[in-house]
Amino acid sequence: MKQLFSSLFICVLLMISCKKDIAETTIQPEENQKTLKLELAEAQKIIALPLHCLEVEYPNKLGQVLKSSDELKSPKQLRPIFYGCFDWHSSAHGYWSVVKLVKQFPELDQDKTIDQLLTKVFTDENVSIEKAFFDQPHNKTFERTYGWAWFFKLQEELYTWKDNPKAQQWYKTLQPLENVFVERYLEYLPKLNYPIRTGTHDNTAFGMALSLEYAQTVGNTKLKDAINAKAKELYTNDTNCPIAYEPSGHDFLSPCLQEAWLMSKVLPQTDYKIWLQKFLPQLFDKKFDLEVGKVSDRTDGHLVHLDGLNFSRATCLFQIAKVLPELNHLKPIAEKHFNAAFPNISNDDYMGSHWLGSFALQALDAQ
Repeated sequence: MKQLFSSLFICVLLMISCKKDIAETTIQPEENQKTLKLELAEAQKIIALPLHCLEVEYPNKLGQVLKSSDELKSPKQLRPIFYGCFDWHSSAHGYWSVVKLVKQFPELDQDKTIDQLLTKVFTDENVSIEKAFFDQPHNKTFERTYGWAWFFKLQEELYTWKDNPKAQQWYKTLQPLENVFVERYLEYLPKLNYPIRTGTHDNTAFGMALSLEYAQTVGNTKLKDAINAKAKELYTNDTNCPIAYEPSGHDFLSPCLQEAWLMSKVLPQTDYKIWLQKFLPQLFDKKFDLEVGKVSDRTDGHLVHLDGLNFSRATCLFQIAKVLPELNHLKPIAEKHFNAAFPNISNDDYMGSHWLGSFALQALDAQ
């Protein structure tokens, strides 16, 4: 009998020990998980993309409304600053990427080539021509709100580059355009009765999130309050977002995650958790996963959007986990999405290279 009890006792000890080892093994990968970081190698890869296209005029997608044949002009004549990188908004966030990266890694501009480029294009005369285009009544909604938001992010980077007198001058030079977009945004928000929930440029939550960041940084209380109020009006009562039906075939944004990201900036942490539990309850399941977007043809300007989707999903997931640390299990999903797209960004094909670098940078910056 003693032998039997001894054997049982030893078995129990072994079981406890095994459970302890399993628990330690389960925790270990999370503790040792490598975090993505924006370092010089990544910065060099990303900055090469906008630098390759900011002064490339063609191919170009103009996208404006023509009132008469008198308005038929070349991209550079119409937009002497934001004429490159295929379209206006890609040029805007291309400059954002360049400024942001040079601020963080000054060695990227040792020969002052970038400094010379910014000095050449950010001039009063060029801003005047750009503004004249936006002042046309038939083009008042041009780039609403996607391009406006990226322009705001450019201004935010210049505004915060306090140790660079040239950057402060560039910021002031671009202010007439900034003022136009702020005024247009404040006119537009009261008229917006319903959010635009697409996975592309028109997505309301994406434009609001970027514009809110800018407004908070530069101290534009009027715009900040307007965005906060409209976001609460449009999204507070949303529940059970159908993320299982994402993505659409050419999405570069996740409608569900973009909304969740915006509301993380709008609501206090406690209120945000309650809201998110109703809006995307599955995010609180530690077994939650999300399959990365798969690109079948990177020479197709619409299908390659799915590389951008992987970056923008990563941005949202990183940000949500930052606001609610209990959702740290979302970080590996974010990293999986980033790693699925980052090896594919290169100058090999213009349909992706003219814009994807900015989305990669945004994801790395979101951690």
